[in-house]
Amino acid sequence: RSCPTGVFLLDIKQNELKMKPAFFSKDSCYLPPLRYPALCTLRSDARADEYQYIIHGGKTPNNDLSDKIYFMSLVNKTSKKMVFQCIEKDLGGDVPEARYGHTINVVHSRGKSMSVLFGGRSYTPLAQRTTEKWNSVVDCLPSVFLIDFEFGCCTSYVLPELQDGLSFHVSIARDDTIYILGGHSLQNNTRSPNLYKLKIDLPLGSPAVTCTILPGGISVSSAIVTQISDTEFVLVGGYHSDNQKRLACNTIVLEDSKIEIVESVSPEWTPDIKHCRTWFGCDMGTGSVLLGIPGANKQIIPDANYFYILRCKGAEEDKEEELITQICSQTSSEDPGDSTPFEDSEEFSFSAEANTFDADDADTYNEDDEEDESETGYWITCCASCNI
Repeated sequence: RSCPTGVFLLDIKQNELKMKPAFFSKDSCYLPPLRYPALCTLRSDARADEYQYIIHGGKTPNNDLSDKIYFMSLVNKTSKKMVFQCIEKDLGGDVPEARYGHTINVVHSRGKSMSVLFGGRSYTPLAQRTTEKWNSVVDCLPSVFLIDFEFGCCTSYVLPELQDGLSFHVSIARDDTIYILGGHSLQNNTRSPNLYKLKIDLPLGSPAVTCTILPGGISVSSAIVTQISDTEFVLVGGYHSDNQKRLACNTIVLEDSKIEIVESVSPEWTPDIKHCRTWFGCDMGTGSVLLGIPGANKQIIPDANYFYILRCKGAEEDKEEELITQICSQTSSEDPGDSTPFEDSEEFSFSAEANTFDADDADTYNEDDEEDESETGYWITCCASCNI
C-alpha cells in the first residue's frame, strides 16, 4: 500500500505506542525521508509557545547526504489530522556541507536569535576516494556555523579550542550559550571527555563567538538529553565505546551561565536492556525518552524492536522516585539478527515537543481521513512486502 514519506506523529497511550502519518499543506516542498538529520525548534523568543522545526542534513533513502535546510511548522490541527507546512530555505555565504550526526541549536542574544550548527560526518571528497573506500566517511572540520535565517546568510568560525571533528555529541542551548559534551571522533577513534562552552554575542555589528573548555565532561556518544524543568536536564544512554553501553544517568543544571553535571539515580533497567548490545532512541519532550532495542532471534517475533519509555522527574516532583520505566512494544520490518554493527545509535530519531494526539482520536487507522494522493503528490509506493 502507499505510505506517507518520513514524518509520523507518535504518542504513548495506556502504555501503547501509537503512530499515525503527518499531512502536509499543498504549498509544502517535498521533504524526503531523512535518517539522523540535525533537528531543533525555533521560537520568536525563548519562551514563545509557537515554534517551527529546523531540519538540516541527514542521509536520504539513496544513502546520499543532504545539505538542505527545511522549516516545518504546524498550520492546521483538527480532531482527525494535523497539517504541517514544509519550506526549503536557501542560504548564502559559508554554507555547511552535507553531513549527518551533527547538531543545530538556537541562541538568543540582545533581542536577536541565530542558529548554530556544529560537528557531523560527511563522505570523503570525490578527489580523495578510492575504489575500496568509495563510500567511507570522515569527520567534518570542527567549524562553528552561525546561520541567520532572517537574511539567509551563514558564516563559519574556526576556534582554536575545537581541534577535532565530533559527531553524535550532545549540545544544550540556553540563552546565548551552547554546551557541547561527548561525541565520537573518527580520526582518533575516541569519545571526547571535553566539555565545551560556546558563547554567542549578537551586537549590532558582527557576531562574536568564543569557546571555553570546561572541566567535568563525559566521554560518551549518542547520548540523549531531555529537559525536565527550565534549568534541569537529564542525560541518558549512549556508549562508552563501540561495545559498551552507558547505563548511568546524569542530571545537568544550567544556571547563571554555569553548568553542573552530577550522576543521578539510574532506573531499574530491565534484563533485556542490560544485556542488549545496541540501543537507540530520542527525546520525546516533557522529560520523556523513548528507548528501543533490537529483538533477539530467540524471541517469538524475531524481526521486532522493543520500545521502552523512560520518564524523568525533577526533584520538585518526586525526590525519592526520580526515574521510572514503562514498557511498550512495536514491530519493526527489519531483522537485526545478522546485521552489521550499528554506527552508534543514529538509526532512530524523534523530535522533541511533538504535539500529542487528541483524546477523541480513534485508535485505528482510517484511510478515509487521508487527502487525495493525486492532489498532494506527497506519497511514495513501498515494496510489496510493506506492512505499514
